[in-house]
Amino acid sequence: MALKKLTIVGGGLAGLALGIALCRRSIPVQLLEASAYPRHRVCGEFLSGIHSEELVGLGIEDLFVDAARSRETIWFDGPRAILRATLPEAAYGLSRFQLDSALAQRFIALGGQLRTGVRAGDDPAEGTVHASGRPQRDSPWIGLKAHFGEFPLSADLEIHLADGGYVGVTRVEEGRVNVSGLFRRKTPLNGGPRMFTQAVAEAGLGQLAERLESAQMDRASLKGVSRFHLGWQIQRGAAVCIGDAAALIPPFTGNGMTMALQSALLAVEPLAQWSQGECGWESVGRAIRKAQSGMFSTRLRWAHAMQKVLFQPLGRRICAALIARQWISFETFYRKLR
Repeated sequence: MALKKLTIVGGGLAGLALGIALCRRSIPVQLLEASAYPRHRVCGEFLSGIHSEELVGLGIEDLFVDAARSRETIWFDGPRAILRATLPEAAYGLSRFQLDSALAQRFIALGGQLRTGVRAGDDPAEGTVHASGRPQRDSPWIGLKAHFGEFPLSADLEIHLADGGYVGVTRVEEGRVNVSGLFRRKTPLNGGPRMFTQAVAEAGLGQLAERLESAQMDRASLKGVSRFHLGWQIQRGAAVCIGDAAALIPPFTGNGMTMALQSALLAVEPLAQWSQGECGWESVGRAIRKAQSGMFSTRLRWAHAMQKVLFQPLGRRICAALIARQWISFETFYRKLR
């Protein structure tokens, strides 16, 4: 019996990783992507909490061999350092500009059909998997990212916390750093290359804004996104959703890229069974949603609670004090978000 063809809508991390894993099983796949490669995306570009066997299971482990490694982190409350710690495991720093392009090339090399410049709706038709990002919703959040050169770091990963948002800074390739931020705003930002430093300064992170002004921004890498909701996304009828289309974790966790790849891995077996005619499409959707709930629900609850704490001055001080006095270990805090 001929294998049934799958269509993946969205060529980000989740969609490309899923396509590669399915192609490795000789399952016919077409992937529809609205933009083209290479491209910059709003992302922390910090892959944390992924296990090597998960990358092996997706067939992409070799793409991370030369990625920057991060082990030390420092957290700031405004200009004041409140925490310095060692990550329980090394994280990968790799730009989406490089990674997405490498994933797309691998997908094509394995026989996948990639169609760029194609937009698709929320069709829940059998054989269609949605990995096209979060549905747009009214929200107070604005996300920004840009790459900077000549930006010395105090640690491999800097986290800058304030009442109006937070910013993460980490190494990627070619000596650059990726600066990504989440900001809670009531008014839109002015456009142009200075909108990032404007958002950082208005969030109460003046010292960081001055450092960014002194660094060299790659203007092509400056990207922004709005109208998104953190947490579980609105279910699109009977549609099968993975990656950010299923759930979006607060970015301070450094776990968003990992969740995208893990959600792809969770979907491989049910989709392969459907392609081989071993089950119906409704059972595929139920199996994937159940697996996602089992793997992601706890970390999403902890991340939601922790983000509320970190947006409050007293909450930041208490959290840092608990870790500094070893009443709770940084590793415990880290594991709860993974």
